[in-house]
Amino acid sequence: MRTRNEKQYFAKKIEIMEKAFDCFAENGLHSVGIRGIAEACGCTSATLYQYFDDLDDLIIQSTAYCMAKVEDDFMQMAPTDAKDVMRFIEEIPYWTAEKHGKKYRLMYQVYTHPKYIEHGKKFFEGVNERYTAYAKSLEAKIGIPYKITTGLIFIIVRAGVHYAMFEDEYYLKSQMEVLKQSVILFMEKYKNDYLKGGKLNEKENNQRCYCDMFGYRNCSYHSFCK
Repeated sequence: MRTRNEKQYFAKKIEIMEKAFDCFAENGLHSVGIRGIAEACGCTSATLYQYFDDLDDLIIQSTAYCMAKVEDDFMQMAPTDAKDVMRFIEEIPYWTAEKHGKKYRLMYQVYTHPKYIEHGKKFFEGVNERYTAYAKSLEAKIGIPYKITTGLIFIIVRAGVHYAMFEDEYYLKSQMEVLKQSVILFMEKYKNDYLKGGKLNEKENNQRCYCDMFGYRNCSYHSFCK
């Protein structure tokens, strides 16, 4: 169990990481030095060195911590059942851009820099593990094998991040439409196996196609929906 002093120490360190990361995100990675970060954090440069070895250490730790928090926010928005999937696909790219666009731009500045790229590889290894675990938790809810769902998650994350960084509406909508149709096709493909597990109710079973569930009344991929 942490002592009171330890809790205060880590609380202050988190506060510094969050303020420093916001400062970098607002001004650019190479536009602010240790003095500027100290000012943004409301402390002295000497105080920063009580928590971090140097500026590189602050950049590495604050990026990993703050982007993990962004990931937590993303997971809070994630769908919990089949009917919620389309809502998620429609909303998440715009939400990502509005709330975390600057943070993603900074993350790529950091993790593509030669000094920090190994830390980036380590961070994304963790991302892979966490998204795979989430996909496994969805398998029984949406009926798609987790190995496929994992790939779909990466597609929407990538599309959302690209939009957050560049606001490229054409790139986004092209991928989102394919993604939505893919989800429907995969749900249809695996529905029989899903039903054997008793995960769908009778009403959902009687629907001819998941397009009905999601409002895709004129699905171009299913001739019987037309």
